[in-house]
Amino acid sequence: MYRFLLRPKWIAFHLLCLLGVVLMVNFSIWQFGRLSERREFNSEVRQRSALETVNISELDLSDPSAMQWRTAGAIGTYDPSEQVLILNRSQNGVAGLNVVTPLILDDGRAILVNRGFIGLSETPPSAPSGTVRVLGTVQISEQRTSGQATQASGEQSEFFRLDIARIEQQIDYELLPVALVAKASEPGEGPTISPINPPELSQGPHLSYAIQWLIFSIAVIVGWVLAIRKSLANRALTTPSACT
Repeated sequence: MYRFLLRPKWIAFHLLCLLGVVLMVNFSIWQFGRLSERREFNSEVRQRSALETVNISELDLSDPSAMQWRTAGAIGTYDPSEQVLILNRSQNGVAGLNVVTPLILDDGRAILVNRGFIGLSETPPSAPSGTVRVLGTVQISEQRTSGQATQASGEQSEFFRLDIARIEQQIDYELLPVALVAKASEPGEGPTISPINPPELSQGPHLSYAIQWLIFSIAVIVGWVLAIRKSLANRALTTPSACT
């Protein structure tokens, strides 16, 4: 009765359905994994940002990644001669760049301060002069992403990412292994520069995508069953005495 299911065209159909189900289930598992990563990230940001605000000198920077998302303060003097721009940024749907300026601390070291975002049509504003108090979020060096252009060698004023070690190569003083994304400063910034938006702490679309892929895989299985049942029904009508 079911021997026709072993014919070449049916075997091809079975394999196609099986491949589709396997792929869709794996896509669903991948999305569930992304959801788990997103939840862990959100939890880490919330926990660390809720910790007590401290001076940057009080943080243990032996493991910079363990300090990311902490809120810290720093007091020093900006060095506008070593200011750099981080390209290919966007905020609130506007293309632009980030303005990063070293803040020289009392001990002679410095910390890079991401002072904020400006649009492509804006001129980078001058850094506040004199003693500056900065409150911000600790940030580690950004890793190069797939497809991102390689940074040119030599002294540069524009970078594709915030790479602290690379920027330190063209500066005469030591940089801390973390940067500060400024939330506020005293004296304040001008009107053309906007504070960097904090990271979005939503779960994203991963859960809905995972469920969708599961539904698609179930739909393929249901379609496979219905196709077999329909073929059996058609064969019963054409050969009522036997179904081979």
